[in-house]
Order: sequence, then C-alpha cells, then structure tokens
Amino acid sequence: MLDSDHSHGDGQFTKSATAKIKAITGAGHALLTTSCTHALELGALLLELGPEDEVIVPSFAFTSAATAMALRGSTCVFVDIDETTGNIDPAAAAEAITDRTKAIVVMHYGGVAADMEPLLALAAQHGVAIIEDNAHGLGGTWRGRQLGTIGTLGTQSFHDTKNVHCGEGGALLLSDEILMGRAEIMREKGTDRARFLRGQVDKYSWQDIGSSYLPSELNTAVLDAQLAEFDTIQQQRHRVWDTYAAALPDWAVRNDVRPMTVPADSGHTAHLFYLRMPTEESRDGIIAHLAERGIVAPFHYIPLDSSPAGLKYGRTPVPCTRSANFSATIVRLPLWPLLSDAQLTRVIDAVTEYQV
Repeated sequence: MLDSDHSHGDGQFTKSATAKIKAITGAGHALLTTSCTHALELGALLLELGPEDEVIVPSFAFTSAATAMALRGSTCVFVDIDETTGNIDPAAAAEAITDRTKAIVVMHYGGVAADMEPLLALAAQHGVAIIEDNAHGLGGTWRGRQLGTIGTLGTQSFHDTKNVHCGEGGALLLSDEILMGRAEIMREKGTDRARFLRGQVDKYSWQDIGSSYLPSELNTAVLDAQLAEFDTIQQQRHRVWDTYAAALPDWAVRNDVRPMTVPADSGHTAHLFYLRMPTEESRDGIIAHLAERGIVAPFHYIPLDSSPAGLKYGRTPVPCTRSANFSATIVRLPLWPLLSDAQLTRVIDAVTEYQV
C-alpha cells in the first residue's frame, strides 16, 4: 500500500478485504467502515430511526449498541439477558414491544449465538428490524447460519481487541439490494462516488444524507492480511478455549463457579472465555489473586440501563437484575492465538489455586 499512490479508501485492499469478509460470512453485501460503532450508526440511518421510535437493546452490551440508536434521537428500551449466555432474553424483548418499537438489537456475546428463533418470530410478528451486533462473532454460526447475516443487517468489529483487527475498523453486512444501494451512498458522505468509480455515472454528486464511514487503505491493508490468516487465527484461539474448557470444570464445581458454555446449536468463535463467580466479592478476589501472579483477568460491561447515559437516553420497563448479576460476577481469562502451552498452564494453575 505504501508503494502505491492510493492511501484513501476503496482501493485494492478495501476490495480484497471486503471479498474475504463476504467469503467468511456468506453475506450478500459487505461495506467496510471505520468502526463497528460507525456500522451501527449507518444501520440506524438506513432504518430511518428517529425521535418517535424505540429500539430494544440488551442491558448487558457495549455502549455502541445504544449510542448509535440514541444519536438518531430514538429511545433505547433496555431489557434483561439470558444468564446462560449473556445474550438478550427473547421473552424480555417480547414484553418490551410497543407500537413505537422499530428495531431489536441482538448482540452475540462472546461469539455465541443468541436464541434467534423466537427473536425472528417476534420481529416478523411486529414488523420490526433485527440489528445483529456481531462484534464478537465473525465466523460464528447459529444452526449452520452465519452470525451477522440472520437479521435485517449485521455489524462487525475489527478493533484490536477482536479476533482479527486493523487497529480500528468495522463492517456492515446486508442482504437487501435496496438497502445496500443507499448504504453505499451514505458511507461516502452521501455521494454516489462508488458508482462513479465503477463507471456507472460520469460524475458524482450529493445524493443523500451520510457521513465519512470509509476506512483508509492503511487500515484495510492490515485487515486484509489478518483475514488471510483467519482460519489459522481461529484454530489457535479454539486451542486456548478448549484447554480452559477441559481443565477447569472440576475446580468450578468445587467452588460453585460457572464456566462459559456454548449451546449445541451455536458454533462459537473463541472470542473470549469467562468464568461466572458465585459473588461479586469472589469475582474481585480472583481478579486480585491473578493480578498478584502477573495475570490480567478483567470483568466486562457495566449494564447500560444503570449507566448515566442509559438513564438519560433510555428507559427500562422491567429491572434488568440478571444483567446486573452477570456483570457483577464475570471474569475473563487471557485468550489470544499465540498464548503458549506454558502460559496456559500458568493461568490454569493460578485459577485453580483460588478457593472461594
């Protein structure tokens, strides 16, 4: 890329990385963006969300799932999760539906699929969109279907905390040809520049609202190289995940700890491996215990419904008690592809030394 004269977006690496994403996900259309947050914002624009609309959002999720909707003036309606997976509870979503509901955000936490069957039925019954926040789930499946391609639209993250990354980046996945045509314009500052570059028009001009969501070739060159090694990266991440899953159950039973599990109909992505400690105190205790041994093991999201912005931009029809408990008791173990067997053993030994 540095040897070329093309460092802005939509060059050869943008095209190559896009093709790889489509091959991995089976998506009909994919548009690279500067972040998953921007992909969610672009999705909110496409769905024409506005101040009269409500969007159902799981309380246990990253802030982008809510802020992209609040940015359009829509009200975030926070609902509880299924504690077995950390994903949105379909029953809670059903109870939160009103005549103002326009979309449901579904995050596949840890790359483990949400319970999509009742959510799809709910969306069809009420004529609402499903937005898949698939930041953790590139390559994951639900009943053989690729995550990010099941709902109305899907978003991916290529932040450097994800399985493949380019520092900061994202993608919007679409199956609808009409939405794709408009998304392409919105991504390019509201212009039809992409059509111009394809020779479909003789000049480009302002066509619609939009923003600058197109990543540079600097980012996509890095992403393209990572995507080229996707299978290898995933094999190594699953090696680490499987080692934890095999080594910790006996200790977990003795200490009333619930290790991460995966439903039979979900093909997960080994994005993270977590433990659910019995109490918040024991969660803080094991984090401190591991830190003393030079091992970083963080917790995760603070529930959106209880956060300052959540109180300002959303409402919570029913207290999200399971979300609060999940947040208070979760701890994530180190997981990256090049974690050595010796390092894995050190983590496992340190975890199993801890007694609740």
